[in-house]
Amino acid sequence: MRLAGRISGWNDDKGYGFVTPHGGGERVFVHIKAFHPGSRRPAEGDLISYAVTRDARGRGNATGVRFAGQRIERRTPKTPPARMPRMLLGSVVLLAVVLGTALGFLPLVVALACLLPSFLSYLMYWTDKEAAQRGAQRIPESTLHLLDLLGGWPGALVAQQQFRHKTAKASFQFAFWCSVLANIAIVAWLVRSGIARSLTDALLGV
Repeated sequence: MRLAGRISGWNDDKGYGFVTPHGGGERVFVHIKAFHPGSRRPAEGDLISYAVTRDARGRGNATGVRFAGQRIERRTPKTPPARMPRMLLGSVVLLAVVLGTALGFLPLVVALACLLPSFLSYLMYWTDKEAAQRGAQRIPESTLHLLDLLGGWPGALVAQQQFRHKTAKASFQFAFWCSVLANIAIVAWLVRSGIARSLTDALLGV
């Protein structure tokens, strides 16, 4: 049950006072922390509404305090921003490279240049995450970016989500996606120019 009363004996320096209910009754203790978040500072004589609880010694304390006429806004929970499905994206790219190579759309050298660096990149992100948690020596970001540029970015995407590593640092992510775009452009040029096919033939001794 909520009561209405006025604040009396308020000590603003210490942040507490008492409230006397209208119509008489028990005067109870009221603390600044009992007021609704965002409320103004109380003052002597303020009209408030409140509920009463009892402490271990049976003394009354005002809780859920509101000023007379104060409207309490209900905050709508914010919907968290959608997260990029990094693991899914990285896995799809790796699968596409494997299938493209198996079906003859991509030269073998492209698959090797993607799968091997991706595996190494995954291990490096994992190692760097472990080092960060232990306070040990970290892997330089330039090394991670270089490996991503060389084709390891699909494995990096998987590791970033799985280990929750390097996803919140804006400067790192900017450099990461620049390396992704650069790698895609280089691979596309190697495939279209026929260089990738020639390298594959040389590797297989054709």
